[in-house]
Amino acid sequence: MKVKCEYCNGYIDESEEKCPTCGAPNKNFKRVANHTPTTIQELAQWYEDHDLPPYEVTRFFIGINNTEAKAFGIYKDESTGKFVVYKNKDTGERKIRYEGKDEKYAVNELYMKLKEEILNQKELNANRSGANNHKSLPFPVMIIYSLLSQVIFMVGASLIILLAAVGTGGPSRGYYNINDHEFYYVNGEWYKYDNGWSSTSEPSYAGDLDDYYDGYDYNGNNSYTDISDSDVYDDSWDTSSSSSDDWDSDSDWDSGDSWDSGGTDWGSDW
Repeated sequence: MKVKCEYCNGYIDESEEKCPTCGAPNKNFKRVANHTPTTIQELAQWYEDHDLPPYEVTRFFIGINNTEAKAFGIYKDESTGKFVVYKNKDTGERKIRYEGKDEKYAVNELYMKLKEEILNQKELNANRSGANNHKSLPFPVMIIYSLLSQVIFMVGASLIILLAAVGTGGPSRGYYNINDHEFYYVNGEWYKYDNGWSSTSEPSYAGDLDDYYDGYDYNGNNSYTDISDSDVYDDSWDTSSSSSDDWDSDSDWDSGDSWDSGGTDWGSDW
């Protein structure tokens, strides 16, 4: 979120410790634990810091347009200036998760998927370890254990697919300039600025909605105010992004474990 510098009245990000214009300290500076990546470069660094295997092993390609089957990735299309988040299924078919100019939104899409897959791989490792521990069980018990494990895995996979499907599609959160009016979209709701922010229906527009996108953060435009300073702003809007750091430690990878991309769900669209 953008905040106003109390010395030069310029707008700066909460994440900046000092004002880039006058150098004054930013009293609103927020130190975020386990820094959530917002750019492709930061995501690549996060990947490295968590000791994950090479891209060719995890099949997550950061900053790379990999055209092979069985691949997740994110890259910037220099010809359009848009960021693309994709999944290449086991058939080689490509599914675009996001294509637009909001790098922060695009990075978060792959970031959350990567964390989900890390947990999936940890569970696969735990299951393999558990299977080894049960090799000495009587044969009938082993059959029952195997059947129960398959049922639990299928139910869990179905829930993951269902949740992913519910979360797909829709506009990116942030500011839009449509027909010379300012709008803001978040959590399925639209807001319009007219001497103040108020709830509104989805605006009419022609062509690609991304072409009207002003960005995730307030840019100090004098024609409208920061929605976070208005009465319609709800702190819960930021709960999902801030709470994601609570499970960041679960994303550390144990080099003693093995990453088996064959255990990844490559058949679904995401």
